[in-house]
Amino acid sequence: MKKSVLREYAKLIVHSGLNVQKGQEVLIYAGLDQPEFVKMVVEEAYKRKAGKVTVEWNYQPLDKIHVRYQNLKTLGGVEEWQKAQQEHYCNTVPCRLKLLSEDPDGLKGMNTAKLAKAKQMQYPIIKPYRDRRDNMEQWCIAAVPGAAWAKKMFPDLPKGKAIEKLWDVILQTSRVYGDALENWKEHNAVMQANADHMNSLNIRSLHITAANGTDLTVGMIPEAEWRAAGDTSLKGIFFNPNIPTEEVFISPMKGQAEGIVYSSKPLSYQGQLIDNFWIRFENGKAVDSGAELGAEQLKTMLEMDEGSSMLGEVALVPQASPISESGLLFYNTLFDENAACHLAVGTGFPDTIKDFEHKTLEECRALGINESMIHVDFMIGCDTMNIDAVTADGREIAIFRNGNWAF
Repeated sequence: MKKSVLREYAKLIVHSGLNVQKGQEVLIYAGLDQPEFVKMVVEEAYKRKAGKVTVEWNYQPLDKIHVRYQNLKTLGGVEEWQKAQQEHYCNTVPCRLKLLSEDPDGLKGMNTAKLAKAKQMQYPIIKPYRDRRDNMEQWCIAAVPGAAWAKKMFPDLPKGKAIEKLWDVILQTSRVYGDALENWKEHNAVMQANADHMNSLNIRSLHITAANGTDLTVGMIPEAEWRAAGDTSLKGIFFNPNIPTEEVFISPMKGQAEGIVYSSKPLSYQGQLIDNFWIRFENGKAVDSGAELGAEQLKTMLEMDEGSSMLGEVALVPQASPISESGLLFYNTLFDENAACHLAVGTGFPDTIKDFEHKTLEECRALGINESMIHVDFMIGCDTMNIDAVTADGREIAIFRNGNWAF
């Protein structure tokens, strides 16, 4: 891939994704797959006058080894230096960038029950720090090709050509070709117009159906608003959390979900695939589930804590979106969730509450925002999906027909 195009992508991530401010710290989490591109992002952040840029590298085989050999107390512990680090982040409010490149099957065979217990041990210690930073930071998730991921998507191509093909697809769906910054300015405006229309309807519930058996009714929080594309931190800084993004989303009312949903794409969760699965909800909670692949992983996910069995997000994505129209299955939630309508179990977004900046985190949760240690998106959209809304004044309005916006 041409370096000039990759530099344009790095610039997009730093300027439109993170919107790095002068003197701000930047944290980058990346695999070992594309170090040259990571270097480009670091340099671009410094050109943007970042005060300090730190890269934390990760490597899936090491993750498996740590889980295998560390005892649970060590694996689930939080050292004093880690607490000090979290306190530092609360005081400095850095930008955070996660560059995805993982092998969708890279943690296959890992002891997920042990890892889940370790995260449950860490969560009460880390949670207060995260709550203090909630909606304060700019953050962005983007992607670069990893060799195993590229071969998973394009198994008939040699490794080098598969990586080059995945680069092209990432850049195309991320609207990098041409003037990337201008592309995103226009895209944000279109997405915001869709969110504004949804907010004008004053929706109280959504009824989601599809030919595969999905039949789910989800309640809305009266004070919640539909959001799209860009976000604004409590410090008043606009940024784009996901590159790419095609979704208009909201956090639904905690405890108001009835019916069953069927997945339309595989889910890669903690480096392992869950496929052809379903979840049944009663009184807002997932009470039963099943999967052709990864059933135990799905069950573990839904039982992480009290809130992990409830919905934290409803997101609408038309089939007529660039990622969906590519016809590719990415085995990566960042892309697959932007090819189809999706739900998320786990924590909701306090910033979907109107005037959230004038409310405490506890007040947002009291209005109906779900709370959990996880937030996991899974795809349910398909070309037979219909969605109907019931508004506050009792009207029934078509939102989706056959997988696309009805308006």
